[in-house]
Amino acid sequence: MDDFEILLTAERNAVDRLIKFQIPIREDAEDVLQEVCLTAFRKFSQLQNRDSFKPWLISIARNKCNDYFRKKAAQLEIPIGELEETEVISDSKYGIAEVSVVRETLSLLGDKDKQILYLYYWKELPQAEIARQLNIPVGTVKSRLYTAKQNFKEKYPYHTTDRKGKGEKMKCLPEIMPEYQIRKSEKEPFSVKWEELMGWFLVPKPGEKLSWGMYDSPSGRCDCVYQMEVTGRAKVHGIEGVELTAKEIPCSDKEHTVDRVFVAQLTDTHCRYLATIRNDGGVRNYITFLDGDEFLPNWGFGENNCGNETNLSVKGDIQRSGSVITSKRKDFLLDIVGRYTVIIGGKSYDTVCVMDIETYNAGVVSEQYLDRHGRTILWRRFNRNDWAIDHYGKLWSEQLPENERITVNGGTYVHWYDCVTDYIF
Repeated sequence: MDDFEILLTAERNAVDRLIKFQIPIREDAEDVLQEVCLTAFRKFSQLQNRDSFKPWLISIARNKCNDYFRKKAAQLEIPIGELEETEVISDSKYGIAEVSVVRETLSLLGDKDKQILYLYYWKELPQAEIARQLNIPVGTVKSRLYTAKQNFKEKYPYHTTDRKGKGEKMKCLPEIMPEYQIRKSEKEPFSVKWEELMGWFLVPKPGEKLSWGMYDSPSGRCDCVYQMEVTGRAKVHGIEGVELTAKEIPCSDKEHTVDRVFVAQLTDTHCRYLATIRNDGGVRNYITFLDGDEFLPNWGFGENNCGNETNLSVKGDIQRSGSVITSKRKDFLLDIVGRYTVIIGGKSYDTVCVMDIETYNAGVVSEQYLDRHGRTILWRRFNRNDWAIDHYGKLWSEQLPENERITVNGGTYVHWYDCVTDYIF
């Protein structure tokens, strides 16, 4: 095996992930991967520093993906010389990012609508200049522009609404967990659009912010509070998302505040992490979805890190009867298991319970109660009885003998703690 084959074998998975993140059609992604490998082979002799093979290979992959999208964009009959300035190419294997829904919506419009919107919004030309270029009166430009915008709004799948937290200060969370009741409903579970980042409760869209608290059981005391905020748009390996911060504020004065930074992406079908930034001895270390075992075990969810699903409905992968849960044998188990009324803080919420069985941590099961808006009302964690026994030295049924227990596929799991957000206060 020569040097090229050795290097390519080591980095092929990273390039494969990058291409499949961006190209939604599997067959097309495979074709682009072959083009990347062939181009790299032909140009390998030009690479002077073998240590730069990975970034060099990724740059080839980016260029090939751009070529793919340029060909695809030509079908929209919109000039593509300015594509780099639009920053809307963000297709992925598992969905189209919200920013690229603009391009998808444009493809549904007529030629005149596409043309006038392109000149006005992409090229940012004044109406008089558009009239000159198209050789039509300014009044006709105004009329076409109005019609095109109305047609775009009708076909655009998202609608602008005020979201909780936008433009507001974060609310204070109670020091003691409010008492709550969970009652099984006989009504059929409803489907829900769940756009929160799994495990962090924040919707990764510009302007979003919230705080949430972690409460020990059975004491009910708040262990720490997280203040979350989307700080702006960001790109990771050419894939657009948003950057968000998480400020961890321990309730104990003896502990220090911890700041975390992530990059995440919301598509029309999934929500996922793209990168995390950690401090290694004073050095900011950027870890991305291409970093394999360094990233995926902690931040990756689903096949090829597709993320958690946003369109939830009952799949039948997990069955629940009271405290007894059974499930199919799958690597990624997350399903709606029933409809429940959650009464907390004197308020009543109609919810569905989403159960997660060991998708991000072996030996951990969670219950997440979502309302019709896809927002978390209550999140509860259960540990398998022998979870981390080498660290804690005791079974969880011994550590927390009075805490609630459930049975999952015949194993005992013990309730450990709860989480709630300022959405309910």
